[in-house]
Amino acid sequence: RLGLERADTAEKALNVIVDLLEKYGQGGNCMESKMAFTYHNSFLIADRKEAWVLETSGKYWAAEKVEGGVRNISNQLSITTKIDREHPELKEYAKSNGWWDGEKEFDFAATYSYVNTARMTTSGGRYCEGYKLLNKHKGSITSEIMMEILRDKESGINMEGGFMTTGSMVSVLPQQPNLPCIHFFTGTPDPAR
Repeated sequence: RLGLERADTAEKALNVIVDLLEKYGQGGNCMESKMAFTYHNSFLIADRKEAWVLETSGKYWAAEKVEGGVRNISNQLSITTKIDREHPELKEYAKSNGWWDGEKEFDFAATYSYVNTARMTTSGGRYCEGYKLLNKHKGSITSEIMMEILRDKESGINMEGGFMTTGSMVSVLPQQPNLPCIHFFTGTPDPAR
């Protein structure tokens, strides 16, 4: 929200977020219940001309400029070796903790998480299912198709049970500056309503 408030481009919003991350860090409970549950954040940041994925681990972060096709995030790190911007100490911190030897190609998701990055797009989790649904409609995604994907319960994208999806948003950002941007928000926690 502060990126939206303080920036007029996707890259400037990325700068706002990483500056705030550096200054304040991140944390806090992800739920209103008494159960303590936290995780580090990922962001899809887009304007009419460009899009970025920003993923964080503590104060460390990596950003990937989306160059085309489809891109999604979920509750795991997904930036691997295509890193367009990064925390200035990202790799050194990984080396000092013994997570990366400094020799092989640096893979953010593999280094900063326990996820097997070779299986991210083939295993049955939310990231994989979102990736499949987006690729199924690649080149012809409309706001209606995006809403359908966000309502999908079978894939786990629209979660119910112990953890519930708290809301969804679909934005249409035409590249032509004379056309208005349109934003759709859910009015209830369940995007299927």
